[in-house]
Amino acid sequence: MNDFIIKILILAVSIYLVGKITRLFVVTDFVTAIISALLLALVNMIIRPVLVLLTLPITIITLGLFLFIINGFSLMIVASLVPKFKVKGCLSAAAAAFLISLTNLLLETLIS
Repeated sequence: MNDFIIKILILAVSIYLVGKITRLFVVTDFVTAIISALLLALVNMIIRPVLVLLTLPITIITLGLFLFIINGFSLMIVASLVPKFKVKGCLSAAAAAFLISLTNLLLETLIS
């Protein structure tokens, strides 16, 4: 349980940092980032595997690059559920998802 909370907090910091540094999406405060991180974790556990399975042929054809679009779509789902979290568009969501993943990886590496 402790690891889950730490990972959610790291994800929230990643969302908040990418939101403040770039103009790909808007996150108003850190509480919104924590709520977004929780929902993004839920979307990645429940909806993302179904999307990956349904889009497997196009993912294979694009050599896995379509997974960036799926990650962006997951981020857009979260943005539609959280009122103070807005994504500018589909390509912005995919780029933001990539940067959030990269920042998250960097922060988890630094902490562990």
